Amino acid sequence: MTRSGFTALAGRPNVGKSTLVNRIVGEKVAIVSDKPQTTRRAIRGVATGDDWQIVLVDLPGVQRPRDPLTERMQARMQRELEDSDTVLFVLDGEEGVGPGDRFIARAIREVGLPAVTAVNKIDRLKRPQVVQALAAAAELGVHGEIFPISARTGAGVAELVQTLVGLLPEGPFFYPPEERTDLPARVRLAELIREQVLHRTREELPHAAEVEVDELIEREDGLLIVVARVWAETESQKRILVGAGGRMVRAVGTAARREIEALTGRRVHLDLSVRVRRGWRRDEALLDRLGIE
Repeated sequence: MTRSGFTALAGRPNVGKSTLVNRIVGEKVAIVSDKPQTTRRAIRGVATGDDWQIVLVDLPGVQRPRDPLTERMQARMQRELEDSDTVLFVLDGEEGVGPGDRFIARAIREVGLPAVTAVNKIDRLKRPQVVQALAAAAELGVHGEIFPISARTGAGVAELVQTLVGLLPEGPFFYPPEERTDLPARVRLAELIREQVLHRTREELPHAAEVEVDELIEREDGLLIVVARVWAETESQKRILVGAGGRMVRAVGTAARREIEALTGRRVHLDLSVRVRRGWRRDEALLDRLGIE
């Protein structure tokens, strides 16, 4: 008998959902940043054991929609939540419970799915603070067990996974055991490049930048050529992304190339440019092409 199903990760932005997905899957399938809007797509990570398979759906963090981009993110969040078999509600134990957590807790109660709550970042807390965070989580009224965890160190994650497995329905695997994500290759590589943009920019740029991979060329000598562009909304943003003498775009490209090489196990040549497309967050055709449903 095998168990398999979809588990939606719900939580406010920056509570550590992407780090937790990567920890459970055992491979980097979701980019990580402390910037809002890091997760724009519903990232599926696949974790497989001897007789179970969890398909983890890292949902965009809940926020007030303010343009077609964030409207799509919120609609996708609600749809994926309703289509899942279980819910993993992730809280930031360091920040405490806020209005966003209460809003998500209500949404989870309304869908009526089996749920587990993870209070993350306990590695940064003293024991009395952990006890306080667990009590605050219990007051949200989401039925199911509550686990203190650290997605960064892995503390408590194994116990959390075993509980999630027990909630899954019986059924065959959805993906081959060796598969870790269903993201298309171009989107996955674009996300790795965007992660490096997020690490190096401040203020409005994380919201205004997106990455698109135009070409993937596999040469006979084993070299993988990746042709990609970073979209900005204004010329001033482009100047920041390019940097003085091209230093910023080179730094982004060098770091992203290393990430892509680590993922693919191949030598990589990354051809990265920066382009301006005014109002791209409101461009429905471009959002479709970028895979932001």
